[in-house]
Amino acid sequence: QVHVVVSGGGLVQAGGSLRLSCAVSGLADDASNMGWFRQAPGTEPEAIAYITSDGRYTFYADSVEGRFTASKDNAKTTFYLQMNDLKPADTAIYSCAARIRVRGSWKEKPNYDYWGQGTQVTVSS
Repeated sequence: QVHVVVSGGGLVQAGGSLRLSCAVSGLADDASNMGWFRQAPGTEPEAIAYITSDGRYTFYADSVEGRFTASKDNAKTTFYLQMNDLKPADTAIYSCAARIRVRGSWKEKPNYDYWGQGTQVTVSS
């Protein structure tokens, strides 16, 4: 059985940093390509980052490019999203999603197989 568990959200002041973790179990260590999504109240979900299963390639939405960094600890099959220079506009529920078979855009939710629960990130001004 596959489990995807997100952790690391919280409250931070503008300009601060947080690191989210996404732990995957039940899959081979190199099976998961991981996408990070967020959704603020009243908005559509936004795909913000993506990392390939080998950890070599990353992709970012324009809204977070240069501030957020996706990474992977291959030894633990844990994925991370380092978020720096946070802004109030980054306030949202963040989640991660794994996909085994790469198909379609990394930005589209239907192209993922397993989802973690959300974690709240709140950035105060």
